[in-house]
Amino acid sequence: QVQLVESGGGLVQAGGSLRLSCAASGRTDSRYAMGWFRQAPGKEREFVASFSRNGNTYYADSVKDRFTISRDNAKNTVYLQMNSLKAEDTAVYYCAAGSVTYDYWGQGTQVTVSS
Repeated sequence: QVQLVESGGGLVQAGGSLRLSCAASGRTDSRYAMGWFRQAPGKEREFVASFSRNGNTYYADSVKDRFTISRDNAKNTVYLQMNSLKAEDTAVYYCAAGSVTYDYWGQGTQVTVSS
């Protein structure tokens, strides 16, 4: 089992920045794919950014050039640096991990961007 705990969410004005963290514990594996997803009120959960198992990074078009995913394997932590935040980035952000599919999910952290 892998436990994921997100932190770093909060309230920020449009144009501001936040950095989310996802700390993994348990049977972690540095080869796991790690991803960030988000869910806004009344909408389905959507992909934001990820590391593939071979270390490639992927981003949703809506966040490309504004968000950056990074990881510190020594700390078993994945980060999401979010810059130039917009009101439409408001959502609960979830961290996920897995080998073939995203089997493990965190509890989420709220990000609210005021316009």
